[in-house]
Amino acid sequence: QVQLVESGGGSVQAGGSLRLSCAASGYRYSTYCMAWFRQAPGKEREGVAGIDNWGRISYADSVKGRFTISKDNARNTLFLQMNSLRPEDTAMYYCAARAEAWCTLTTINPYRYWGQGTQVTVSS
Repeated sequence: QVQLVESGGGSVQAGGSLRLSCAASGYRYSTYCMAWFRQAPGKEREGVAGIDNWGRISYADSVKGRFTISKDNARNTLFLQMNSLRPEDTAMYYCAARAEAWCTLTTINPYRYWGQGTQVTVSS
């Protein structure tokens, strides 16, 4: 059973930083994509960043230059370093995984596994 558990969310002021973590267990695929999505109240879930088993990385335009995705294979943990946070970054952030090495950020459909989410709130 694959489990994804996010942590690291919180409340910060605009311009601040947070680091999200996603601990993965039971995941035994040799090829994969792990990604971060977010969902603000009243909005659709949107892709933020993704990284595959080859280390290829993709970002949404809205976070390029501010967010950095990384993974620690030894600890089976995915990270999202978020700098220069803005009020519009406020959302529930979800970790997601799929068993193919292609990180699409335009749709949630290919992602079979999801965490429970961690809330990020940025105040102005």
